[in-house]
Amino acid sequence: MPKIRVLIVDDAVVMRRLISESLSLDPEIEVVGTAAHGNIAIAKIPQVNPDVVTLDVEMPELDGIETVRAIRKTHPDLPVIMFSTLTERGAEKTLDALAAGATDYVTKPANIGSVSLSVKRLQEELVPKVKQHGKKRLGIMPSASKSQARAASAFPGRPAVHVQRPVELVCIGTSTGGPNALAEVFAGIPANFPVPIVIVQHMPVLFTKMLAERLDKLGSVRFCEGAAGQKIEAGNAYVAPGGHHMEVVRSGTDLVLRLNDLPPENSCRPAVDVLFRSVAAVSGSGTVAVILTGMGQDGLHGCRQLRELNAQILAQDEASSVVWGMPGQVVQAGLADRILPLGEVAAEICRRTGSAKRAALAALHS
Repeated sequence: MPKIRVLIVDDAVVMRRLISESLSLDPEIEVVGTAAHGNIAIAKIPQVNPDVVTLDVEMPELDGIETVRAIRKTHPDLPVIMFSTLTERGAEKTLDALAAGATDYVTKPANIGSVSLSVKRLQEELVPKVKQHGKKRLGIMPSASKSQARAASAFPGRPAVHVQRPVELVCIGTSTGGPNALAEVFAGIPANFPVPIVIVQHMPVLFTKMLAERLDKLGSVRFCEGAAGQKIEAGNAYVAPGGHHMEVVRSGTDLVLRLNDLPPENSCRPAVDVLFRSVAAVSGSGTVAVILTGMGQDGLHGCRQLRELNAQILAQDEASSVVWGMPGQVVQAGLADRILPLGEVAAEICRRTGSAKRAALAALHS
């Protein structure tokens, strides 16, 4: 099996060494070069032919965002993993880079106190992403992904079932590739959407707030980062805050948000499974659940509970997913009502919630 070739781009010598050491400890990865800024990286890419590029967000001469744009002109499919600081500026720049075409991101180790702990954190967070994106580029599918692909080809979606109650809530789970996927989906959701939408996007603290603010500018539904005790209302979308699990609970006749700091699930906090379990308890068959692009299997167990209660479940297809882990697991388990390309997800959500019909009626009477 060929090794995954990685080019490391960072203006800090210490970070280049840390990343190189972390990646070189894995026998499936080979560091084929380093660069101190974007111009050097662009020149080196045809020389070293990497399978993955790790790229600092903030650099002199040519920063990470402009470097991503330049790479995309000549190498549209080359995976680029951004490195950013865990700050508001870092979050903003990372979202800019993702919008410019970056594949994924990792936050830099900070205030850890030792080189060995920094290396360990990079091994835990960066190495799996390098291997996931690198293997996809090389056409090396893990056995689990192969079984997912076979399952998808044999299972176009579970048979339609009679929904015994109106849709009360839409819940969405996503991870790698999620910010851009959410932007595309919500570009097709009308402002008069008839039910609340709750979302888990795997992101750290600060990043989720920035994401909600960006999605709010789309002009469709109103977005905010979820807060403890907040009443959720139709025409609004609530993004789980980084570092906290988010749940939906009943308070009298209202649905409200509850946050907790319980241990991560599926190595994530917020976790999709936590949100989906709570939604199953409060709205059951009155739920449309959506699993978009993402690494791992977060959301699988929550979808299983929703399926048992006759909820409707939509999964993004493999071709349009940056990583077909989370939706692939749901498809493989036979839980999806429909498996859809990203461009069709919004219309399907609208159809299942009746919002398309409502919008047509409103236009007719306006």
